[in-house]
Amino acid sequence: MKTTEPVEQKSPNNFLELGENAVELLKNLISIPSFSKEEDKTADLIEKYLQEKGVKTHRQQNNVWAFNQNFSPEKPTILLNSHHDTVRPNSGYTLDPFTPIVKDGKLYGLGSNDAGGALVSLMATFLYFYNAKDLKYNFIYAATAEEENSGLDGVESVLPHFGNLEFAIVGEPTEMQMAIAEKGLMVVDCEASGTSSHAAHFNDDNAIYNALKDIEWIKNYQFPNTSEVLGDVKMTVTVINAGKLHNMVPNTCTFTIDVRTTDQYSNREVLQIIRENIKSKAEARSFRLNSSSISVEHPIVKAGLELGRTTYGSPTTSDQAVIPFPSLKMGPGLSSRSHSSDEFIYVDEILDGVKIYIQLLSKIVF
Repeated sequence: MKTTEPVEQKSPNNFLELGENAVELLKNLISIPSFSKEEDKTADLIEKYLQEKGVKTHRQQNNVWAFNQNFSPEKPTILLNSHHDTVRPNSGYTLDPFTPIVKDGKLYGLGSNDAGGALVSLMATFLYFYNAKDLKYNFIYAATAEEENSGLDGVESVLPHFGNLEFAIVGEPTEMQMAIAEKGLMVVDCEASGTSSHAAHFNDDNAIYNALKDIEWIKNYQFPNTSEVLGDVKMTVTVINAGKLHNMVPNTCTFTIDVRTTDQYSNREVLQIIRENIKSKAEARSFRLNSSSISVEHPIVKAGLELGRTTYGSPTTSDQAVIPFPSLKMGPGLSSRSHSSDEFIYVDEILDGVKIYIQLLSKIVF
């Protein structure tokens, strides 16, 4: 772990200046490729930016974090977290994904919406509170890696350096509404067996047909328990592979299930139900990414409701899944733009995001 002292003092003092600075930082981040496990250059930029604002930084691999200036171990601590890694651009891009372009109020570029807007807005919020005295809470800002690939060297790896945390705001595109719960994710690899033979001869033990019977169950099964916030567990077969020759009945057929779990079942419980109902072998790649939530009675949620924010359950998975304490997913941008061609975020969404974050937290920290 590396700790770096600040090099000078600069302190923006109003919402607009903070927001405009955040937009400029995001433009610079967009211009640097930062695929999961390859985020070192954006980590360098984030480190330097914070240090130039007079902030002492800490770093482990491609994760960068900082404590507010008047941090006190006697106070509860709020984590402000978002990720600076991105997926790789898809083939549908018509613009250069690494050239930030502002047009018609939209800032285009890979990672602008997921989750650059939230990343820089939370940083601006952290800087707003950085020098404040007599706060009821401490702040930690963390720009972390490997969110997009659910890697082990992201936020989960640096949590031990943060001490006891009261709750977190996880920055993801939610239109600044409050995702008070999100579905977990479990990827299940399955293998159906059969008997290999010449296709010209009778054989009712075809691995493909056996797999299809199990896939039909997966398609139609309804889990008995429905989450009040997240709805039903969702299972989707997304990959299937079998056979090598047109005239040979295959003896194996593999397929993959994308499972989105809710607070009604752990990932292990869901896998057990799958195994009890299909004949194919079923193995989960990981149980790490369980469903997560925060109580509607939590002070930060109540503060958001007072500001006119709404609550909902998110179908997508984020770093919330590996944060073992209450967390609220909230940030500028729109989830459906994530991983899309010519990804963008509205500049005004970032400016509003900074303002709303500060107003929200001001309700509980002063």
